Amino acid sequence: MQNTNYQDDPYLLSRQSLDKNASEDISEKIVAAILFACALVSVLTTFGIVLIIFQETFSFFQEVSFAQFFLDTKWTPLFANKHFGVWPLINGTLLTTAIAMAVAIPLGLSSAIYLSEYAQPKVAAILRPAVELLAGIPTVVYGYFALLFLTPLLRNLMPLEIFNALSAGLMMGIMITPTVGSISLDAIKAVPASLREGSYALGITKLESIFKVVLPAALSGIIASIILGISRAVGETMTVLIAAGQQPRLTVNFMESVETMTAYMAQISGGDSPRGSLNFKTLYAVGAVLFILTLALNIVSYWVANRFKEKYD
Repeated sequence: MQNTNYQDDPYLLSRQSLDKNASEDISEKIVAAILFACALVSVLTTFGIVLIIFQETFSFFQEVSFAQFFLDTKWTPLFANKHFGVWPLINGTLLTTAIAMAVAIPLGLSSAIYLSEYAQPKVAAILRPAVELLAGIPTVVYGYFALLFLTPLLRNLMPLEIFNALSAGLMMGIMITPTVGSISLDAIKAVPASLREGSYALGITKLESIFKVVLPAALSGIIASIILGISRAVGETMTVLIAAGQQPRLTVNFMESVETMTAYMAQISGGDSPRGSLNFKTLYAVGAVLFILTLALNIVSYWVANRFKEKYD
């Protein structure tokens, strides 16, 4: 019996190649369909969340006017004398976020500069994962640490309330530091070495090179990391719920107890308010405000990253 030699028969070779290409094409189509389905699930989930939030929010505004919600300065929906002014919750959220970013920006940016420009590769390989471990600690642990350790420590120095914005903000700042530091580090490392070498050739010091050449070149990534850090702080729940308290106040005094939007949402979702009641609907109204705020921050982050992006050959 004569053996078929595919190498000597161009027809058989081409037929085998076509069969192989057809098989690979089918496999690629199956993989593409699976990946598309996964992406579609994410998109549909997002649309479902947005639909439910704004559907309930619309129902809320059938009973409470926009003027009551956006012009009133008191938030007491669970009291007999009801007020639905959302500004005390926004105030508490922004106050704790400002304190958090006052901690996270210098710590995160300083760590990124050190790991990128000063640390030896072996040291950086150890320190970077160690810093990023902070992001893996449960936020409830940060909250209880702030309440049971940081607040008593600070009360020895200043007249803080037991629940206060300062302790919650400081703990959130430590928690957000890895976010700011990691993204800033990637942005700084993306700056070409030729820019550093060129600055050294001009006779300027390493510190001057960092602040006058490297950081301006990495500005888009650094600003994006800061805005993403703000988004993380605005959306934080357990730390502020435990350490900042549940007193909605329109104040800038960080020594007092405040309530954030996320803390109020956690309070309502605890089950004390019947589903479908006006009190329950406030959960979605506040959630809609929080959604719009974080969406705006992410849009700004995307715009800044593209607006100040540096391209190098």
